[in-house]
Amino acid sequence: MTTENRPDTKRLAVFGISAGVSVVLASALLLTACAASPSPDSSASPSWNSAALTGDVTTPVDTSTVLAQLTWGAAQTVNGVTFDATEASATIAGDAITIASNGIPNHERDEYYAVGTAGVSLPNESNSQLVTDPTTAQEQSFSIPTRPVYSETTTAAPLGSIGIMISGSVIFNPFEADNKTVAMSSNFTLDEDGKTGSFIDQCAGHPGPGGEYHYHGNSECVTRQVDETGGGSHIIGLALDGFPIYGAYDIDGGEVKATQLDECNGIFSATPEFPSGIYHYVLPLTTDATSSIRCFHGVVDENQIRPMPPMQGGPGNGPGQGPGQGPGQGQPPGQGPGMQPAPKPGD
Repeated sequence: MTTENRPDTKRLAVFGISAGVSVVLASALLLTACAASPSPDSSASPSWNSAALTGDVTTPVDTSTVLAQLTWGAAQTVNGVTFDATEASATIAGDAITIASNGIPNHERDEYYAVGTAGVSLPNESNSQLVTDPTTAQEQSFSIPTRPVYSETTTAAPLGSIGIMISGSVIFNPFEADNKTVAMSSNFTLDEDGKTGSFIDQCAGHPGPGGEYHYHGNSECVTRQVDETGGGSHIIGLALDGFPIYGAYDIDGGEVKATQLDECNGIFSATPEFPSGIYHYVLPLTTDATSSIRCFHGVVDENQIRPMPPMQGGPGNGPGQGPGQGPGQGQPPGQGPGMQPAPKPGD
């Protein structure tokens, strides 16, 4: 992805985390819907020593101390190019963290994107057009528990925002408007009049209805903000049930395969922030239905889920309102068959 001619998205960065009262941080830390999935492969052995774990998947872990060290949407410089910070704040009060953001990611975006023409819900090469990046600021605020509670019963991750990443942008489930078509594996590129744009950019995201930028999978543009080559993955986001989201590597730097994860893309294991173990979600290096979270294995306040906005029209919309790819609000999430309980430690 090139960084030349990227849209100017200068924003004022606001960060705040406290134990009850929001404060402005003195400096930015450099931490920077549910469908069938493959059943966990019992023959796939994780590289970490699970016998050393002292926790239990059902025992709530207080994440507040770790979350208080995260910075959301901090400005970053990559290959000499500085990307704008996100307007973001985080406040810890009681057993919840409230994260607010304007939704614009703190990393590169494409100058042009391939989006469906008016009325198209599943864009492809034949029913789409090339438009200037339609990403626009959003008013996003999520109240997420800092003591997430594991549940044997899963809740489908529907279309719309199901978590927020440290970049300041949200993450969606793997699917497009029909809740079946996988966004990452349906990518395509358009070339028009010497201009080029893709449906999904190289950061595993794109602007959706109403200009809301969001991810459908593992984004190197996010993981590079906290990870080092060859090392373990660090926290790159929070699901709305409170369980953290990680990249594709275990605490020892070994790749976590999709077959090692449960039906929600979750696993109980040690992480750099939680060496005694915690249940968490993993975004593996896949482009199929395992690319993102498909369901919640934690107790989730469904009022926190932000449905995908209704589809927009074609050319002639208001500023930043590109054609949408999603249905109206209230899209039923659906839950695929074959759901199995998550594996317990040592399984």
